[in-house]
Amino acid sequence: MTITNKQWQDDVALHRYQMIAPLLSEDLDNAKRVALRKKIAADNNTTIRSLYRYEAAYKAKAFTGLRPVDREKRHTQSLPKNFEELLLEAIQLRREVPERSVAQIILILELENRVAPGVLKRSTLERHLHKAGFGTEHLRIYKEARESSSKRFCKPHRMMLVQGDIKYGPILPIGKNGAKVKTYLSSAIDDHSRYVIASKFYANQEEAIVEDTFHTVLLRAGKFDNCYFDNGSQYIAKQIKISLSKLGIHVSHAPVRSGKSKGKVEKFHQVVDKFIREVKLKPVKTLDELNRWWTIYLEEYYHKTPHEGIAEYYQSLNSSVPPEGITPLQEWNRDSRELCFIDVNVVAEAFLHHERRRVDKGACIQFRGRRYETKASLIGQYVEIAYDPLKPIALTISHPSVPTFIAQPLKIGAYCNQKTVLPAAMQTAKPMTSRLLDGLEARHNETKAMIADAISFADYGKEGQNNV
Repeated sequence: MTITNKQWQDDVALHRYQMIAPLLSEDLDNAKRVALRKKIAADNNTTIRSLYRYEAAYKAKAFTGLRPVDREKRHTQSLPKNFEELLLEAIQLRREVPERSVAQIILILELENRVAPGVLKRSTLERHLHKAGFGTEHLRIYKEARESSSKRFCKPHRMMLVQGDIKYGPILPIGKNGAKVKTYLSSAIDDHSRYVIASKFYANQEEAIVEDTFHTVLLRAGKFDNCYFDNGSQYIAKQIKISLSKLGIHVSHAPVRSGKSKGKVEKFHQVVDKFIREVKLKPVKTLDELNRWWTIYLEEYYHKTPHEGIAEYYQSLNSSVPPEGITPLQEWNRDSRELCFIDVNVVAEAFLHHERRRVDKGACIQFRGRRYETKASLIGQYVEIAYDPLKPIALTISHPSVPTFIAQPLKIGAYCNQKTVLPAAMQTAKPMTSRLLDGLEARHNETKAMIADAISFADYGKEGQNNV
């Protein structure tokens, strides 16, 4: 079989790469690298200087740099004699700033007096950069590959990491007067088993639906170590971080514009798309009905269907996988890590929202357009309220001067004869007399007595003078 010039160049490049591959490890220190380079040179009947040259060529032009040059085509009349040197400099400039255009690279080479203005053509340099593996498209692919390859991960046990995300759902006539409203699916998925711990459709995409989802996770499956979110406004909100931090759960976020790092959730969303196509064939009119079908779909289809990602994980560890595969439910149930449940009241307290309100003259506070009754002893005071954002009907009121209590919305009756009941210390008692007037009367009597004494003393003085 005839070997082409290109095949010969690739074979030589491959042999050179196999020689220097151990030297490219970043874990080697200089002393070990020098010793290893001597050994490789001796084993392959080559020189240490050649290995240095191959390493430099690979770092500059990757695998292409290891190919031997076809000397018959080394130079052409259209290229400057120092073109190879210019190309190496151009590669270095591109590596320093991948976003540099070819025109900018040529300009830099001209400003550094490496080439005369107008000699190096943009199309020529662009073609040779592409051949060397440093074209614009190559750099984009390398960047995406580098980012995506570093994001492949899978935790070894359940509840070590829970991923959360929101996806658009079907449109339902659940708005005012039957108006059509878009629904949103909030889900929490175990990273290891791909088991969906909590997933539910909502009529909005506010922060509260994420809190409700992870509240459900903690009640159903207990505490987890970490959670992984994207950078949506619902997931960077302060409240969800506070709630999970109170329970000792770490929150981390995917890098910006890195959809591949959320690959498990995105794969799950393909399952959601299949469900939406099916449920559209049903006359679903309410959220409850939509969630009922979704629960059936999860439990009877998704959780019981072999998952390719689980099989791939074990195959990467050289572990055997049953021919029928492994389902998320099987992987969840067979995990050796025990679930750790937290007291229900502790979980509930962690997810409550807290605000401050001032009690008005009627012993009420304003909250979301409604008035709530508190206690008369709190009039004029600031109190702290705690509430569930999805069920803000009853408010928990806290103040240092009174025990914590539940405030209910104020009910306005048919009559206005209801009076605010004051505490015993503040209640008025009907007096038998006016203590003020009694006091003034006593003072008045004292004043009159003093005047009378003064007059009597004056008369006594006059009598004494007459006797003399």
